[in-house]
Amino acid sequence: MDPIRQVNSREVYRNDWMTVREDGIRRPDGSPGIYGVVDKPDYALVIPVDGDRLHLVEQFRYPLGLRRWEFPQGTAPGLADLPPAELAARELREETGLIAGSLEELGLLDVAPGLSSQRGRVFLATDLTEGPHEREHEEQDMRTAPFPRDEFEKMIARGEITDAQSIAAYALLLLHERR
Repeated sequence: MDPIRQVNSREVYRNDWMTVREDGIRRPDGSPGIYGVVDKPDYALVIPVDGDRLHLVEQFRYPLGLRRWEFPQGTAPGLADLPPAELAARELREETGLIAGSLEELGLLDVAPGLSSQRGRVFLATDLTEGPHEREHEEQDMRTAPFPRDEFEKMIARGEITDAQSIAAYALLLLHERR
């Protein structure tokens, strides 16, 4: 059976971080339909590890109306497309001030494949050196702190860390460490 095919597409919204489009589609059985898609550039998520400590950032997440702890992550400004490792190093430095002596790719995550084309590469950052952060204007309320792994896991269990990308990235780290 053929996959869903795009018949037409129209952009319905655009800003510096994303576009939203509505696609006319043809399903495998030949019936027509529509699909709303949020297009965002691919992102990098970095797990900064210093011994038994994981460095996290906390910021206000407007759509949730809550401050949330998560791993440093993001996209390049202006919908730019950067190589994943370069983007990871940039996000780490920007959000935490940390510079990684070693950056190792752990895997790939799909943010919300039912509604978004965005994908993310997860990196392990080690051999960390501290420096000043270089946060974007939108990140002015951000703070960073290291947490022991057991506390990080307790924060997940207590619902204090709910960022799906951070939790999935941690699973990739655990699998990586089993090898």
